[in-house]
Amino acid sequence: MTAAVPHGATSALDVGTGDGLLARELRNAVPDVTAVDVDGEVLARAAMDRPDIAWVPGDIMRLDLGRSFDVVASVATIHHLPDLTAGLSRLRDLTAPGGALVVIGLARPSSLGDHLLGVIGALQHRWYVRRRTLWEHSAPTIWPPPHTYREVRVCAAEVLPGMIWRRHPMWRYSVVWRNAPVQDAASDFISGHTPPGSVASS
Repeated sequence: MTAAVPHGATSALDVGTGDGLLARELRNAVPDVTAVDVDGEVLARAAMDRPDIAWVPGDIMRLDLGRSFDVVASVATIHHLPDLTAGLSRLRDLTAPGGALVVIGLARPSSLGDHLLGVIGALQHRWYVRRRTLWEHSAPTIWPPPHTYREVRVCAAEVLPGMIWRRHPMWRYSVVWRNAPVQDAASDFISGHTPPGSVASS
């Protein structure tokens, strides 16, 4: 995850942080980290261990954070939000110009290739459980996920133009999107073009 942190980034937002594992990782890379989750009790326990992180309880779709972030990250959370398009749009809007949005999510298989990767994922899951190296998120499990891989990919391409999509075993996918820097957006506006990492407004 930290490999996607842009050079010179100073702030990060972890959406659906749970126990704060990712927030701690991000804090090792940037000095200003905010971690959001609906479970206030989990956040309170995490805050006792890492007071150098801003732990904010609440629904990311309703919270007014009053700022944007150089890195916005979300792991196994987006499928918990009621609307995929609205959720991705919200995370996009919280990403500062020149910043990066990284989403690792879960989707359900719908094609033969999906099901084959699902078999591999099932075997990997059993191996990790036996080795006791599988980290389980504190959030309630939603299975199967509400969207197929294809649905997520189509939606992400519409909301996040120029995003990079990858499939992973254990029913996961990743989306990485870079927001256009301010100077690039300004120059493209003057020339009458919309940069690939931004959203045109009417």
